Amino acid sequence: MMTGARSSISQAFQAPRVWIPPLILVAALVFVMTLVYFGSVVDPAGHLHGLPVGIVDEDTGATIGSRHIDLGQQVAGALEGTHAVSSRLALKAGDLAAAENQMNLGREYAAVVIPNGFTASLMAIGSPTAPPGVSPSRASIEVLTNPRAGTLGVSLATGVLDPALARVSQQISQRLRASVRGQTSFAVDALLNDPVSIAPVTYRALPRHTALGLSAFYIALLTTFCGFLGGTIVHVSLDAVLGYATTEIGPRYQLRQPVQISRWHTLLAKWVLIVPFEVILTGLMLLGAVWVLNMNTPHFWELWLLAWFAATVVGVGTLVLFAALGTLGQLIGLLIFVYLALASSGGTVPLEALGGFFRFLAEFEPLRQIVGGTRSILYFNARGAAGLTRAFIATAVGLAFWVALGVAVTNWYDRKGYHRVAPALVEYIDHAVRGYRAMSPDAEPSQHAQAD
Repeated sequence: MMTGARSSISQAFQAPRVWIPPLILVAALVFVMTLVYFGSVVDPAGHLHGLPVGIVDEDTGATIGSRHIDLGQQVAGALEGTHAVSSRLALKAGDLAAAENQMNLGREYAAVVIPNGFTASLMAIGSPTAPPGVSPSRASIEVLTNPRAGTLGVSLATGVLDPALARVSQQISQRLRASVRGQTSFAVDALLNDPVSIAPVTYRALPRHTALGLSAFYIALLTTFCGFLGGTIVHVSLDAVLGYATTEIGPRYQLRQPVQISRWHTLLAKWVLIVPFEVILTGLMLLGAVWVLNMNTPHFWELWLLAWFAATVVGVGTLVLFAALGTLGQLIGLLIFVYLALASSGGTVPLEALGGFFRFLAEFEPLRQIVGGTRSILYFNARGAAGLTRAFIATAVGLAFWVALGVAVTNWYDRKGYHRVAPALVEYIDHAVRGYRAMSPDAEPSQHAQAD
């Protein structure tokens, strides 16, 4: 039976200034999260601009009579001169070795390869003056795809290239028909209708147990969660130890006696705790992903090092937001480290298919850097140029930013006298606790706010 002053449920609603502002903030956050997260993925094809694709023209052309014809060069020129292609793709001409090197670094999603003999094969169709030893056949253009750079990026690239190359085939068909004299056989006529075949070829297929190329994104996302959740737990737990937050488990409620400690020293203690804590969290994450679920991980220790470092920086930033903004810091941290980060990560939708605002965010949002580093480790042999170097440098810059901000804000609060609990009140509580213990030495801690 409850004792003491009786109360009704209506008392829980008698201070609207306490519960209405958080409700408004959460509602606004949900609305912003919807605009940010869904807005980044709702129309990737419509936002597509600058997706890197290589063009490799190995065709040497053919000499027909006194004329030298190079249809391979014309195909490359047609792609570069087509607005529907050039406005969406960033085409870069080069040789096959250069294109493969770019794809090995995850910097190109596909490469259009026009083979040697392309012109000769086409001119042999229905031509009595075809080069000797060349039989009529469809000429083939290979489209090398790079799923390690991102499967959606590959899909977007081929979605632009396939119709463009089909139109090129029709243009070549019209040119060839104009040069044909007399009747043609059924087989030749079929070749003239569609003289160019498009052959998609996967370049360095993804290994098994990589979540169809999304394992890097999910590991990076879990790394961010380890940092954000780890920072939240450290903040709440240490505040409970210092007497600035309650601990409530089931029916048990505990509030320790507050300790006189500056905001700066409180933040420093939390930073010290977050470093080893993230070693444990990221280790357990990788234990589940690699050893239990058998995720393909060719460089485990490099992955753990990056995950620990990145999660620690996210945790440090989360603690700074709590120190600077209090409870509001959790909502801001959720927006910065989760929703804005997801929208600008490039982990599922490539950056080139995002709007300008999200591309701007990707320059400094931590998840984008973690995705790049993780993708380098899992798919590109942990090469620094594939994104690993940028990941470590950007994460280190992030650490310097959050440390500088945390030091500046907490020390400014301390100099201004913005104590979490006024020193006079802490002394009053100390005196009250000593008096309570003197009067009730056998009091049951579970029935009262416990003071240690």
